[in-house]
Amino acid sequence: ILGDVVLQSSGINAEYGEDMNIGLLKRKAAKVVSSEHHITQDGDNMDVQVIATGEGTLLSQIPLGSKGKHQKYTVGGSFTESDFNGDEAEVSTSWDGECIMEVHKTKNLEYTLKRELQDDNTMVLHLQSPKGTQARRIYKKM
Repeated sequence: ILGDVVLQSSGINAEYGEDMNIGLLKRKAAKVVSSEHHITQDGDNMDVQVIATGEGTLLSQIPLGSKGKHQKYTVGGSFTESDFNGDEAEVSTSWDGECIMEVHKTKNLEYTLKRELQDDNTMVLHLQSPKGTQARRIYKKM
């Protein structure tokens, strides 16, 4: 899983957003804001730069620190990051076949993200809320 990809479609719906305690403003922003993932990999070592992109007033209302993140980790290990609500999350990673599983735990919730390279040009993020609601975000090579 590597390269530069941009969001093509987001299957995040209202039910998933509510299950994840995502505020109304952020749910609205998610409909108009896109993201890019810049990924490099060296064996189990991952470097993922996520950048929120887009135009309009909703993007300008998102706090600057929420407009992206940088993850450096070794698959099989864990790391800490600030999640979408600003809470500290402990993220455990593992291989699931050729996919990378991330289990995000905050003081208020636990959810999973599975990063799958569907083909040479398509990366899919499979998301699952604590209540089992699923969503997908599909990215294409830039």
